[in-house]
Amino acid sequence: MKWIMVLGITICVFLIVLYEWPKMERNQKKEKTSFVLLTTMGWLLAILLLFFPDMPGPTQMIDMLFKPLGKMLEK
Repeated sequence: MKWIMVLGITICVFLIVLYEWPKMERNQKKEKTSFVLLTTMGWLLAILLLFFPDMPGPTQMIDMLFKPLGKMLEK
């Protein structure tokens, strides 16, 4: 069942790329590179969240990083 969802996500990303890519000018190398990079990262994050729904979010990571700093500042 999850593989069908992966296929659906991949098809959606493919359709987005098909829609947006022709609108970009030929000489927009940086824009195309960033578009491909951000689209790939979004696709990968969607797949990861599909297989690991209990994965910690960015808030938990920030708490983990700054918790020791907060304890030091309280003293």
